[in-house]
Amino acid sequence: MIEFKNVSKTFRLGKREVHAVKNVSLKVNAGEIFGMIGFSGAGKSTLLRLVNMLERPSKGSVFIQDIDVNSLSSKELRTRRRNIGMIFQNFNLFHSRSVAGNIAYPLKLAGLSKSEINTRVNELLSFVGLSDKAKDYPSQLSGGQKQRVGIARALATSPDILICDEATSALDPETTGEILRLLKKVNKEFGITILLITHEMHVIQSICQRVAVMEDGVVIESGDVFDVFTEPQHLTSQRFIQSVQQDLPSPRILEEWRARGGNGFYRVIFKGEITNEAVLSHITQKHKVHFNIVYGSIRELQERLFGDLVISFEGDPVAIQHAIAELETIVDIKEVAKHEG
Repeated sequence: MIEFKNVSKTFRLGKREVHAVKNVSLKVNAGEIFGMIGFSGAGKSTLLRLVNMLERPSKGSVFIQDIDVNSLSSKELRTRRRNIGMIFQNFNLFHSRSVAGNIAYPLKLAGLSKSEINTRVNELLSFVGLSDKAKDYPSQLSGGQKQRVGIARALATSPDILICDEATSALDPETTGEILRLLKKVNKEFGITILLITHEMHVIQSICQRVAVMEDGVVIESGDVFDVFTEPQHLTSQRFIQSVQQDLPSPRILEEWRARGGNGFYRVIFKGEITNEAVLSHITQKHKVHFNIVYGSIRELQERLFGDLVISFEGDPVAIQHAIAELETIVDIKEVAKHEG
């Protein structure tokens, strides 16, 4: 659906060059929710602005449905942009227009009749749950309601692609959840490809199927959300994941446990169906050792279970090593070093 091929974007600020995007190659499949995460200045917003040519690449190509959008004429580009909706962090609503007027605006630009516009606006108001707000103005709305208007307006021309630029970062956690559920509904019912950029890992975790992690203009890691979340390869990815899940106790807690005689703490990671099985119980009973769960959780991620536990063993040291060796054939297990936590 969307493909970045060796894309770079450089800005000139006076005598200084800023390399916002550096040689990025990435594919986004049709109908998926693809997340791009990175700290401020990572280049994620610039990369997505290349999709509708609000910015043009300095090098490389951006393809949408196998068409190089950089090669389109001005007229062709205007037509293509009607198939790309955008949702913004600060809503970007017209304060002088009513809710219905904001949603109607792109339809008027597209040349639809008044009757067609009214029908479409009413459909979208119902879809986003704002049928009773048609005559209200943005100043009368909450942040979540404003973003619902923004989503309805972005959907007005029935786009193939929806770009969400930090669409929830100005909202409180409860409202963020509501907006994310609405975006999932958009994706499911209309099959629209959604590109979502954020600096919040919980947003990626909630609705995205795949994710790319950006740093300093480079995609440093990408893949299925479950894989990146459970086995992050890059330090920056690990930092994002730790923002939504503290996978190890603090060094102080670990030291307290060790001071009370606890040794040999191990981190055990369970993925998928194995999480439902009594693996620890069966193997420790078999080798006549005991285990104690001292930290961790089991949670659902992308409709799959993911367990991340810190445990300690008690019993004969040789038997413990045999139990650990058998566990290594089934789950991920490694000793927690004294400096970790």
